[in-house]
Amino acid sequence: MLANNLHQQGFNVIGTSRDPEKYASKVQFKLLRLDIDDDNSVRSFTDELFRHTKQLDVLVNNAGYMVTGLAEETPLDLGRQQFETNFWGTVKVTNALLPHFRAQKHGQIITVSSIVGLIGPPNLSYYTASKHAVHGYFKSLRFELDQFNIKVSMVEPVWFKTNLGNHAVAAGNGRIADYNAYRKQANAATQKGIDEAEAPDAVVHTITKLIEAKNPKFSNPVGKMTGMILFLQSYAPKMFEGSILKSVQTAK
Repeated sequence: MLANNLHQQGFNVIGTSRDPEKYASKVQFKLLRLDIDDDNSVRSFTDELFRHTKQLDVLVNNAGYMVTGLAEETPLDLGRQQFETNFWGTVKVTNALLPHFRAQKHGQIITVSSIVGLIGPPNLSYYTASKHAVHGYFKSLRFELDQFNIKVSMVEPVWFKTNLGNHAVAAGNGRIADYNAYRKQANAATQKGIDEAEAPDAVVHTITKLIEAKNPKFSNPVGKMTGMILFLQSYAPKMFEGSILKSVQTAK
């Protein structure tokens, strides 16, 4: 949706996919092959990208997936893979393109993260941790890149109707009896967020505005109640924690 929107506005868009041939006929812009888990794919993508364009103005990091499940029940290997994609994959693509941004002495990096990179809801511990890691990386990187006129921004949406929920990976069969009742409620709360999500127009609008901005903000929460959620976490933590606990207890 974002790429189509930017293309229609006249931007020269180059998208990525693990299977570009599958989607090439469905879009009007160039699609290149990229699997962010594969180091060779990242290198090949970088080489091919600059055969199609001489200048790169904006990188939008938007790849990743979500592991759901209670922390103690989630296999460590699954947690590691969550980080391999969401954190290391994002870092690898960004680092591969930084030399080109530095040589140009300008550029913009926008990373689509999640509100869970700023808070910590239950049933999403490894997904949340991976998004916190991404935030920490770019919080530091933005200062290092300022000298090169490279702008860095994060977009932190709440639930929106995307493939994230549909393609989520559940923790599996390592269930612990003590969590049986809570697991059912936590899963219901997570599913409620997915089911009640809005269309992602607000996210597209936020990213477009960041591209157009002369001095884009670093942190950009998107969606209903984001301001209140972050305010409560910072200034009324007991109320914030109570609302999270209640959302799980009342989920059906």
